[in-house]
Amino acid sequence: MDKNIIIPEECELCPRRCRAKRAQGRKGLCGANDSLQVARAALHEWEEPPLSAKAGSGAVFFSHCPLKCVYCQNASIAHDGFGEVISAERLSEIYLELQEQEAANINLVTASHYLPWVLYSLERAKQHGLVLPIVWNTSGYECLESIDALDGFVDIYLSDFKYAPHAVSDAAQRYSQAPDYFDVATQALDAMVKQIGAPVFDAEGSLKRGVVVRHLLLPKRLDDSKYVIDYLWQRYGNTVLYSVMNQYTPMAEFEKHPELNQVPRDEDYEELLDYMDELGMEDYFWQEGGAQTESFIPPFDSTGVK
Repeated sequence: MDKNIIIPEECELCPRRCRAKRAQGRKGLCGANDSLQVARAALHEWEEPPLSAKAGSGAVFFSHCPLKCVYCQNASIAHDGFGEVISAERLSEIYLELQEQEAANINLVTASHYLPWVLYSLERAKQHGLVLPIVWNTSGYECLESIDALDGFVDIYLSDFKYAPHAVSDAAQRYSQAPDYFDVATQALDAMVKQIGAPVFDAEGSLKRGVVVRHLLLPKRLDDSKYVIDYLWQRYGNTVLYSVMNQYTPMAEFEKHPELNQVPRDEDYEELLDYMDELGMEDYFWQEGGAQTESFIPPFDSTGVK
């Protein structure tokens, strides 16, 4: 247990609100207990260009995850819990080490369930010279209280928006057991946009402040994706940046979800991009062919953590 951290007696750090007694060492639905686990901390070149910039984003991958999508590309850390137990002080040192490596930013990947550790470590790192923009890289499944707590700490929200509402599609329940995902993600994204405002770039095109919304096209879910993109565009317009991905890669054999054993058709991705153009979306991030491989998934081997 980290003596400097107030660990939840009954955890409600994510929308699951499982009330696990983590201060007593019990695991929440996310898989985390009273210790902080990190699986990798290194320069990462696979984010959107304004985030990766020249040297790469300083990505810190946290172990465990509240959402636990069945198709997760980072399953070894999100589901299996691979990672090193470290202190919040060590976490703050990691930020500074990434800054020394000329990272474009500090990119906190799936850190919601470690919010108390993160807030403490960021405050400590800033006292010791951390000046990089802070990126909150999230599934979009966030509590409003967490977004409020991050005000003044986070400069960039990099948020997924995965699913259409349950009334339109069963994907949120089928793949993440989160039928409330659409409503929760909308409220969270509203709060992010209100807190951060419009995108701000530096002279070299690196993003210094803003909200980036990602959406991943899943196999045989083109209509779902069109619904999500249309919804986001009508609600947020150019207030946020959009990133539409085709990098879905089957990471296991899905007996209960056979459609996930294939990659999305190139024709579906092209149709989705055409649909975005028809909506009037003139500037967004998209991926070229060949993204559907495991090459974009970093090795989770404790690099930069110990």
